[in-house]
Amino acid sequence: MSSTVISNGANLAKYMDLPQNGKVIAEYIWIDGTNGIRSKGKTLDKKPTSVDDLPEWNFDGSSTDQAPGHDSDVYLRPVAMYADPFRRGDNVIVLAECWNNDGTPNKKNHRYAASKLFEAHSDAEIWFGIEQEYTLFDEYGNVYGWPKGGFPGPQGPYYCGVGTGKVYARDVVESHYRACLYAGLNVSGINAEVMPSQWEFQVGPNLGISMGDQLWVARYLLERVAEDFGVKVSFHPKPLQGDWNGAGCHTNVSTKNMRLEGGMKYIEEAIEKLSLRHKEHISVYGEDNEKRLTGRHETASIAQFSSGVANRGASIRIPRSVNKDGYGYFEDRRPASNIDPYLVTGIMVETVCGSIPGVDMVAEALRE
Repeated sequence: MSSTVISNGANLAKYMDLPQNGKVIAEYIWIDGTNGIRSKGKTLDKKPTSVDDLPEWNFDGSSTDQAPGHDSDVYLRPVAMYADPFRRGDNVIVLAECWNNDGTPNKKNHRYAASKLFEAHSDAEIWFGIEQEYTLFDEYGNVYGWPKGGFPGPQGPYYCGVGTGKVYARDVVESHYRACLYAGLNVSGINAEVMPSQWEFQVGPNLGISMGDQLWVARYLLERVAEDFGVKVSFHPKPLQGDWNGAGCHTNVSTKNMRLEGGMKYIEEAIEKLSLRHKEHISVYGEDNEKRLTGRHETASIAQFSSGVANRGASIRIPRSVNKDGYGYFEDRRPASNIDPYLVTGIMVETVCGSIPGVDMVAEALRE
């Protein structure tokens, strides 16, 4: 059974070494209608040196929940390019926005609206760092490495754990880490999480729209790496009911003013603004997030906004070191692991830096 699921790397390697006779393969990736990732490969005649060298493409949107069957073409417009850690050489991964044939952004193209906000507030130089948590399952849908039909010991020894019985699937995690660095992503670290077979990688600090770009590409790389090991990746915020931690996408935020001496003033002002838009933020912070934000397992209640220094049970955490220094950043602990990072970073700049005409990130999330 497993041989039909796990990639046969040894056989594949024989063909991956074959010359491409001057051709380059560009793997176009995009966000589908279910907040998942799709991809397909395109042959190019020469190595692209910038996104401008990449052609617009299209796909069947009726098969990805992005268009009706009678008008199914959706266009792919390249916005970012990365080195391909799977094909290597001059081959590339291309992140693309999805556009309808009438010239409007497709319903899951939230990048376009977010980019307008970042352009309008470019002087703020807003940085993000996102901590992406995820859970691994085997091909049968069981949490990876857990006893069949049973459970491991209670939470406690698994967070940043070392050793057999405490850590599962480190080979998957290390492979993904290297793939991200090869691709040129600003992955700043990894660690095992509180629930066994739950892991986290951190992307950032990244400026503006590049935060969402790199997180989506890192997710794509994780899914591709997991294929080779016959492992499934879940971004569900509460993949297992009971006394087990959920999975989030804690979002760290810092404007230029927050990073300067005396920046605590701007951090406190931002937190006050966030407190007034709690419901609006929750509405774009991921599906099924109410199952995770219960006030238990290092979360705040979804019903009430809170903040505190070094408090992992608050909506917003100010790190102890930031409170001591008087400048730096804050952490929004509310976003779920299945967020669209363009919605989260977009509404953050909208709230902290100000709205602009024609863009409403809450309405953007509901757009069909």
